[in-house]
Amino acid sequence: MYIVEFTLKYTAMPLTVQKEDKEAAEALYKKALDAISSGNPAILEAGCDKVTDKKIAMTVSELIAVQIYDKEGKGGAAGRAPGFFALAGDE
Repeated sequence: MYIVEFTLKYTAMPLTVQKEDKEAAEALYKKALDAISSGNPAILEAGCDKVTDKKIAMTVSELIAVQIYDKEGKGGAAGRAPGFFALAGDE
């Protein structure tokens, strides 16, 4: 299971959806990147594979970051939360 996480301006908690396969997660990630760079479509929608009735929609102008990671943590640093920041003592 893969997590696609969206960060919005002025919002502390990210929006997340889960995708069963890597290709679907990467396709949604690319769709979000394309929307951020072009501004089209104005609203980006995403659905969750685990909770099938979970859907989110966001205004692309408010979207500031998107990331994708493996829910199981395979291939990444074990025991670390995904993200771009690290604490000074966490090396």
